[in-house]
Amino acid sequence: MRAWRCCDRGEGEENLAGVLPIIIVVFAGLGLAVQPPTNAALARTAGSVWLAALVSFTVGTATLLIVWAIDRTPLSALKGAPWWAWLGGLYGAAFVAALAYAAPRLGIAAALSIAIASQLAAALTLDHFGLLQLPHQPVTLTKLAGIALVLIGVIVFRRG
Repeated sequence: MRAWRCCDRGEGEENLAGVLPIIIVVFAGLGLAVQPPTNAALARTAGSVWLAALVSFTVGTATLLIVWAIDRTPLSALKGAPWWAWLGGLYGAAFVAALAYAAPRLGIAAALSIAIASQLAAALTLDHFGLLQLPHQPVTLTKLAGIALVLIGVIVFRRG
């Protein structure tokens, strides 16, 4: 018996290739739910959101150095990257620090729902205009309705 029902139809590789990114993102999302309260506990202990964020990034950097050593992609592979591609760590640092600060004050569900609503609005804009080398994905009423539902969810979380 196969673990993937799609494989029984002879479409295994194509369907697994489509499902694997979803599985990875689900686990990443689970981690993002745990990261802010973890960092908030560290910030509470240290008395500094910035120190907690620094520790979080130091542990993350150490982890990535190990994985990169296994991967062996040369640094020269970064040659020619656009200037704005180097700013990802800045956004990550701001997110980690902001959520370490906000999670204990708003609750993790409310803080993440606000972050997700913001991310969706920004993502919709990036997709619609094909910014940052993303393929053009036009805004549709369905996508706008999805963002509206998330925003309604934020309001429900805040009032609940």
